[in-house]
Amino acid sequence: MLEPAYQADVVVVGAGIAGLAAAQRLTSAGMTTAVLEAAHDVGGRMATEKVDGFRLDRIGQLMSTSYPELRLTPGLDALALSAFAPGVLLHSDGRRHRVGAPAAQGGARGALHAVRALASAPRPVSAPRTPLGTAVDQARLAAALARIAGTPAGRLLARPDAPAGRALAARGLSARTVDGFLRPLLAALLCDPELTVSGRCADLALHSFASGRLCVPEGGAEVLPQLLARSLPAGTVHTGVRVTSVSTTSVTTAEHGVFRCRAVLLATGARSAAELLPGLRVPDGLPVTVVHHTTDEAPATGGALLLDADRGGPVAHTAVLSAVDPTRAPAGRALVSSTVLGPPPADLDAAVRTHLARLYGMSTARWETLAVHHTPEAVPVLRPPHDPHRPVRLLAGLYVCGDHRDTGTVQGALHSASRAARALVADLGAAGSLHRADPLPSVPRAA
Repeated sequence: MLEPAYQADVVVVGAGIAGLAAAQRLTSAGMTTAVLEAAHDVGGRMATEKVDGFRLDRIGQLMSTSYPELRLTPGLDALALSAFAPGVLLHSDGRRHRVGAPAAQGGARGALHAVRALASAPRPVSAPRTPLGTAVDQARLAAALARIAGTPAGRLLARPDAPAGRALAARGLSARTVDGFLRPLLAALLCDPELTVSGRCADLALHSFASGRLCVPEGGAEVLPQLLARSLPAGTVHTGVRVTSVSTTSVTTAEHGVFRCRAVLLATGARSAAELLPGLRVPDGLPVTVVHHTTDEAPATGGALLLDADRGGPVAHTAVLSAVDPTRAPAGRALVSSTVLGPPPADLDAAVRTHLARLYGMSTARWETLAVHHTPEAVPVLRPPHDPHRPVRLLAGLYVCGDHRDTGTVQGALHSASRAARALVADLGAAGSLHRADPLPSVPRAA
């Protein structure tokens, strides 16, 4: 029997959210698609560990209700988002301040609420300090956030690029405002506390913050890739398949030989993609460590994200995640998830507990450590000059997508998948004109 000319229209390498979202769009366009994943489950970095009724995210990447691709990506209709309280809590100089209500909650004038101290030791009445600076500094920040919220993303991307710290200072914002609010906020959104990331990426992150609410997927980060995988046709996703080489018309695997196709889409992380395509630019990766604790006495934060403006310890941001998404902890227990950016200290748990005691204003001695997840390259560092719409078509028949091609966010990963799928559909032809290939060899499928 003659072998078929190809076994799929497109082979997608990698079953993270970018690869799965691209496969969704390709199958919707009538293309036969095979997704090959080296791991034994889908999701990549969007993984959730289950421990004694708790759902513990590996990275805990924050999202926004204003991400357009969450609404536009097929397969995510059933995705439920658990939103944090509007704005954030800032811990500064021994106090906690609630600041930064998004514009979506009250128009452009609601882009920034007045700073309000929530908890503090007694202070002199004169010259109160805030993480945002003077009243004039706060007014300038409110105006800047309102402008960003009202500016289309395309115009933000057209601005000259510079490191985020320098770009923010050039807009007339005081050093106190940048260091006290924007630095910890962007550290939470982009995992870059030094603000070396592209100013364009920072603008997009602030646009999302000022236009919506910070949120996480209900049930854990893994829910998002699982929804995408389950909505694909049966037999599309193949796990436990290691790809060793690629070309424009085939993919070679360690377990099942050569898969013939009309095009290949690399949807892995940047470093894995470069191993298959030497010469592909690999951005640095930022290390992220997430420490999960549980306690029977939940700290009072009102469901807000708590940031450390003073950088007084290893924790960049923390939250009582069970107050935001009750499905992540069993009844009667609180889940506190804290993120450490950069290389973790030697005695991580002790340092994190000490820092959390100051941030929450309560003893953490009896908190139970559930898990510590360290990811050496959790988020790509996209330094300027950076094009958030880096080409997804490397040459005819070979394409690439992922957060390293757009912005280092869930929105960036999904948007790059959309761009790659559109390029493939344009190059391979209209739906309905493609040969229905014979099924791929039987390999283990994702659960």
